[in-house]
Amino acid sequence: MFRRQERMAKQGEIRVGIGGWTYEPWRDNFYPADLTQKRELEYASRHVTAIEINGTFYRSQTPATFAKWRDETPDDFIFTVKVLRYITVRRVLAEAGEAIERFVNSGLAELGDKLGPLLWQFGPTKKFDPEDFERFLKLLPARAGGIRLRHALEARHPSFANPEFISLARAHGAAVVFDDSDEYQSFADLTSDFVYARLMKADAKVPTGYTRKALTSWAKHAQTWAQGGEPAGLPHIGKTPAKKQPRDVFMFFINGAKEHAPAAAGELLKLLNKK
Repeated sequence: MFRRQERMAKQGEIRVGIGGWTYEPWRDNFYPADLTQKRELEYASRHVTAIEINGTFYRSQTPATFAKWRDETPDDFIFTVKVLRYITVRRVLAEAGEAIERFVNSGLAELGDKLGPLLWQFGPTKKFDPEDFERFLKLLPARAGGIRLRHALEARHPSFANPEFISLARAHGAAVVFDDSDEYQSFADLTSDFVYARLMKADAKVPTGYTRKALTSWAKHAQTWAQGGEPAGLPHIGKTPAKKQPRDVFMFFINGAKEHAPAAAGELLKLLNKK
């Protein structure tokens, strides 16, 4: 197993990226024409600062695969990992203990310092059951192979627009995902020491997905979050303000006109002077 090199955490760091690295339209507008498909991750990871792995949502991966991804990316790169959907779609989440343990021990630790938050995505038909959800949160492991785990919760059913959901997430140190979406509910309550934002409103008519004005706004939001504040104008559900502290920020261009996601991420990184 990869032996993790301890390094000083830089809290308040902003990461910007895309979902996955294999998407056919990117062969025409992001990847060079002569780039082989097996080098797509190598290339993408040098143009964004994080990637949300979505292949893990559909099937488990092997330790060798995680190690390969680790070795193909720069030293300061971060992966976030979308958890296997078999776990999050079940009727009773509190019964997912064994499945969670298998997933966490499937090789995630091979990513070492490059392992970022785990994304637990609950489908639009999954309703909020406070008792079941609290029992589920107690199942989320704190570490994998000696590496601290951070958990991000993406809830899409309207029933999660409930202050109790925010309180439970905060009590267990899990982040509530902020979705910039017309399809799903959006709330920007801060419940952990990091922020996880998924931006889904890319416009196919805009070469960078989002306009310069919108990207400038998101850059300011990211900086406000990183410095410990809360951006004005974003919706909240909870009634108790979050503790003011520097927070790591993970911001991904995920959906909408996905063909423009790399361009959007690149422009935002320029505004943040990160690339």
